Amino acid sequence: MAKPIVAILMGSDSDYDYMLEACKSLQKFSICYEILVSSAHRTPEKTQKYVKSAKGKGIKVFIAGAGGAAHLAGVIAAETTLPVIGVPIPSTSLNGLDSILAISQMPGGIPVATMATGKAGAKNAGLLAAQILGTSDPDLSLKLSQYKKDMAEEVDKKDKKLREVHAQNYPS
Repeated sequence: MAKPIVAILMGSDSDYDYMLEACKSLQKFSICYEILVSSAHRTPEKTQKYVKSAKGKGIKVFIAGAGGAAHLAGVIAAETTLPVIGVPIPSTSLNGLDSILAISQMPGGIPVATMATGKAGAKNAGLLAAQILGTSDPDLSLKLSQYKKDMAEEVDKKDKKLREVHAQNYPS
């Protein structure tokens, strides 16, 4: 069995529906990951211990999803030199605005890549992790290039179908 190279952490199990999108992105490229609930506020010692041991276990990228104060990504970044990708979870009445501001406002020296809120952000976090890993993995880099080509082809197919439906509106 392959060892995980991406760690996905979330502050609460209520974040799972969002973070599942990061899992799907990684699965698409056969990237092994592990996923856990570890709170920056409720289990700080657990979080710190996990982050400090992760590099030695082969983890190369962290993805952290959190809502509200959303300190998880920053806490992870403070404890490692590995890339950290933050996913703001829309868990409060502010619909993720508080989370995106918290994750994006790291002090100088504590970098965190901040994604969009919610499922799109989690999906992109998985893709960004794949792109980071692809910088040193030529096979993965090729898969990512093909993924981009496939997306473009899907758009072209949809465009063609739409144009056929509305053909009478286009000059011949």
